[in-house]
Amino acid sequence: MKTQWEILVVDDEEVMRESLVAWLREDGYGVDSAASGNAAIEKAKEKDYAIYFIDLKMPGGIDGIETMMEIRKFHPDASIIIITAYATVDTAISAMKEGAQEYIVKPCNPKEISILVERIIKVKNLQRENMILRKKLTRQYSFHDIISKNPRMHHIFELVQEISSLKSTVLIQGESGTGKELLARAIHYSGDRASKPFIGVSCAALAETLLESELFGHEKGAFTGAVAQKKGKFELADGGTIFLDEIGDISPKLQMDLLRVLQERSFYRVGGTEELTVDVRVIAATHRDLSEAVAAGTFRDDLYYRLNVINIQIPPLRERREDIPILVRSFMERLSHELGKEIEDITECGLKLLMDYNWPGNVRELENAVERAMVTCKNAVLTDEDFGFLEQNGSKKQSWNVPDNLPLTDVEKQVIAATIRRTGGNIKEAASVLGIDRSTLYEKIKRYEIQR
Repeated sequence: MKTQWEILVVDDEEVMRESLVAWLREDGYGVDSAASGNAAIEKAKEKDYAIYFIDLKMPGGIDGIETMMEIRKFHPDASIIIITAYATVDTAISAMKEGAQEYIVKPCNPKEISILVERIIKVKNLQRENMILRKKLTRQYSFHDIISKNPRMHHIFELVQEISSLKSTVLIQGESGTGKELLARAIHYSGDRASKPFIGVSCAALAETLLESELFGHEKGAFTGAVAQKKGKFELADGGTIFLDEIGDISPKLQMDLLRVLQERSFYRVGGTEELTVDVRVIAATHRDLSEAVAAGTFRDDLYYRLNVINIQIPPLRERREDIPILVRSFMERLSHELGKEIEDITECGLKLLMDYNWPGNVRELENAVERAMVTCKNAVLTDEDFGFLEQNGSKKQSWNVPDNLPLTDVEKQVIAATIRRTGGNIKEAASVLGIDRSTLYEKIKRYEIQR
């Protein structure tokens, strides 16, 4: 990752300046040079260098200490190394007092320079990684950093604020990749359980017996391989939240066990005789239509009603395409640091291709697509060609053909009905999408006898 960090060498002696530049470039760093303090300040105004090597004595202008102080005004985090051929205790103290990170004496040893720069860059990389991790944690666990411009999503955000401190069970429904776990974390971390555990379990990833042990724990000797007592996820989540992902995939037996936990707030470990009581908020999620599963007899209706106290339906990405540009740029910013590859922007043609794509994998697929494009692109700007792999699966958005054989009133009825379906029956949002008042929309619903 050396090429991410650039260095400026400032020295009025051409031989010394060019030698230091050559040494640093041999180590793989991007290096610029300046022959005076004023020239260095001008370069620093245009670019944020990671490290500055500045000669202490430079005739015909400002000296190294003054140059350092000026640079620090607009780059306070810059690492500045003062170089001089006239080393004294006073100059060393003065340089360090004004903010120099290191003080070295000419003639410089190339090996010592390499070790010094490597040490400084290592610290800067750690600082950058810590900053990225802090942003990542904030983005994942803070409700306010879930990115969306869509009205339906903002209604969900408002609901999350209202329910975050309740004990009521929440059922989050939405297609794979829409961010169900992220929303569950937002509910937990914006409520009064935020300081307590958030425990997630993928119900689709484990067989029935393993999932039972995972949820409720087991006693030593309960089954082959149970060599010690193990606490289950419900026990570990006591006081906090348990997130049951893909709840629609659990077996009939586990449905019954889970129903008892929701009713009694107690359970037994596998092979155990001691009844354990917990204070756990349950948030469940599924990409399935549980009401259809209930009708088909594959999911218990009493468990469904227990889970479906507060229902949140996350719209798929294709129904909130206005989020695509801000999501793409957010992913680009984060992935540039994680991949060690600076990508500055995306072209309008590239964005249009992403806006036209149907995103069967939703936000997760979008993030993966952006990462793949960034890994393979040859330039600093993403283009539509970098996303050519998306067209191969034929999942582009279907264009709407304007009916040319219907009266205008019938066309209006179709558009209104489709908008109401897309907004889940939310009249306020549908009116906003259609660009009309709610009262006008109610009149048209009544006139056209549209089912909500």
